[in-house]
Amino acid sequence: MSRRVSMPAADDLFRPTAASLQAVPNLGSTDPAPAPAAPARKGASSGRVRHDEKMTVYITSDELMDIEHTRLVLRREHGIAADRGRVVREAVALVLAEFEAHGEDSALVRRLRAR
Repeated sequence: MSRRVSMPAADDLFRPTAASLQAVPNLGSTDPAPAPAAPARKGASSGRVRHDEKMTVYITSDELMDIEHTRLVLRREHGIAADRGRVVREAVALVLAEFEAHGEDSALVRRLRAR
């Protein structure tokens, strides 16, 4: 049995409480996420749902800092509370949708060819 104390995350401590801000989900909560009303359409991110699959991706410390910076800017300047996982899922959904729409001319193909 672990003797470590579980501390709340910053998102738990600073979550919005005003009714007008409730449209912004509290992603730091440990409560189970509600089931989606309908299956996600192709090209859309799964958003904030319980995910059954896991994939580990190794990134550089600079890439992690860029993701964290983006998350903080989304919260500060746009009022969007999103965890790093959601930011990454949205980015992946955008890239895959653009690849499906443009194929050979997509940014994904161009970037992968350049490396």
